[in-house]
Amino acid sequence: MSKLLDIKDLYVQYNTDDAVVYALNGVSISLEKGETLGLVGETGAGKTTLALSILRLLPGQVGEIKSGAIEYDGKNLLTLSKSEMRKIRGEKISMIFQDPMTSLNPTKTVGLQIREVLDLHFNNFSSAEKQKKVDNLFRMVGIPPERQHEHPFQFSGGMKQRIIIAMALVGEPELILADEPTTALDVTIQAQILELMRNLQSEFNTAMLFITHDLGIVVEICSKVAVIYSGQIMEIGTIEDVYRKKNNHPYTEGLFKCIPDLKTETVRLTPIKGNMSNPEELPLGCKFCDRCDYRMDICAEKEPDFYTDGSHSVKCYRFREKWGK
Repeated sequence: MSKLLDIKDLYVQYNTDDAVVYALNGVSISLEKGETLGLVGETGAGKTTLALSILRLLPGQVGEIKSGAIEYDGKNLLTLSKSEMRKIRGEKISMIFQDPMTSLNPTKTVGLQIREVLDLHFNNFSSAEKQKKVDNLFRMVGIPPERQHEHPFQFSGGMKQRIIIAMALVGEPELILADEPTTALDVTIQAQILELMRNLQSEFNTAMLFITHDLGIVVEICSKVAVIYSGQIMEIGTIEDVYRKKNNHPYTEGLFKCIPDLKTETVRLTPIKGNMSNPEELPLGCKFCDRCDYRMDICAEKEPDFYTDGSHSVKCYRFREKWGK
């Protein structure tokens, strides 16, 4: 199967007045058509920066892609002009932003905001065809089409998120970047949104990069998972590879220990000790070594390679003898 998205050795930094923040440090991931990849990590790990880099929406004069390639359907997005990128955003690649409260224009009706995507990318559609498509999409996400003439403040948080999903799907894109789409929702609405996204993805055969800090959600919707820390992928594999909990990166182990286990009685959860590395002054070797219980001398001196067993890869010296290169 051909790769729809192929990110190779991507480095991104933020150049502020005070310091240079090294946000992504050699990220390489790929996504095939119709596939869902979960991207998991703590706040500040670089998840949203990766999504914004794909769409080239990093803040101007601050965010900078230093090196690497972002290939979509065989084209390097980093070499395209601004006008060429505008044709891709919304039509080929869409993004569901984290906070539905701030992702909608409060002065425009929700129907008009969804139709805007069709006006920009589908000029060959008649006005009646566009309206029919908007009506059908409202039904698909469980909102009566009659409500499309209302403004965002007239909807609940869960309904706003459904509208954002409708906006992302209206152009029938091949790839959706979902940036923590359920974080601001309660668990009941969260389950409904996940079910909706699964159904719509199946219907449109859309690939998805699903960004979250919740390992519990990933297993519900994704076929593969990548664990990111300090702007680097530490572990990547199928759901079975990672959730088997037999050959995990120490950071992934720590994330699993932060999840309540209904079968085990415990006084409190076990947090990962210490804090994430300062992105302005990253350590020379493994970026996780200061917090790792398995730390060796070489970890602080030299960055480990990826060691692979089938579809499972881990960036840790513990696997050097077991898996080799």
